[in-house]
Amino acid sequence: MGKKSSARSSGRPNPKSNQESSPMTSALNEDGDAPPFDLAVSRCPQTAERHQALDTDSVISKPAIARANLAVTTSAPDGSPESKTPEIKDYTVLQQHVLFWDRDGDGEIYPWDTYIGFRDLGFSVLFSLFSMMNINSTLSYPTRLAVSWWPDPWFRIYVKGIPKAKHGSDTGVYDREGRFVPQLFEDMFSKWDVHGSGSLSAGELWNMIRANRLAADPFGWGAAFLEWGTTWLMTQKDGRVSKEDLRQTYDGTIFWKIKEAREQGKGWNKGFGLRDFVDLTRRQSKAHVM
Repeated sequence: MGKKSSARSSGRPNPKSNQESSPMTSALNEDGDAPPFDLAVSRCPQTAERHQALDTDSVISKPAIARANLAVTTSAPDGSPESKTPEIKDYTVLQQHVLFWDRDGDGEIYPWDTYIGFRDLGFSVLFSLFSMMNINSTLSYPTRLAVSWWPDPWFRIYVKGIPKAKHGSDTGVYDREGRFVPQLFEDMFSKWDVHGSGSLSAGELWNMIRANRLAADPFGWGAAFLEWGTTWLMTQKDGRVSKEDLRQTYDGTIFWKIKEAREQGKGWNKGFGLRDFVDLTRRQSKAHVM
């Protein structure tokens, strides 16, 4: 008997003689050079549809290495100045994200702290109550494990244990210790900002949420939807959330800016509230009548 082909004997599928070339040879960095390896394969179309950010290292040194206390991007390679202050620099980026709700700095976020924080951001009483009950009831015990095995009777969230509150089906921009991974943040826009505008629409965010879903993770699906939905409601302008606003959401600096703008009477000129919804409904009704 003749020898079988090496492809058959190894149990691998026998490629067609007219097999297409690598679908990602067109993915070039800003110098016009393709990397010396495949970034996508034809058997998994998503790898060709969702491009990685290839030139992050031209602005950020070692972008795949997580930053402990700085949210750095190609448009803000030094992060937020606030993150370098003595009061903040010893907190991870994920901890910085929640410090807005720890007003007294004791490392504990009570349910009423959560409620007050959302009210300061301009959310309604009902939305703030919902956020308080949802966030503190689900995140209290995981963060409590940093100090005790016993559940907390006050449903406090512990800043020290906030990495334990990280859920599945997320972007991975926060690593398991709460540090910030610049490459994965840049990948968000490379993959989902289809128009290259430096911002994400509600539809693009929805596509990202769907793509990030992991099997058997309903809690992660719901958490991602609520987090990104709230972010869009808080920071959108003309239907899109800018890259810089998202960066500042990750390290929490945008929360303080919104609070300050509202307290100074200037108001926050972004976001989407009940009044915007009513105005949108009226405009659509008029357009339908015409």
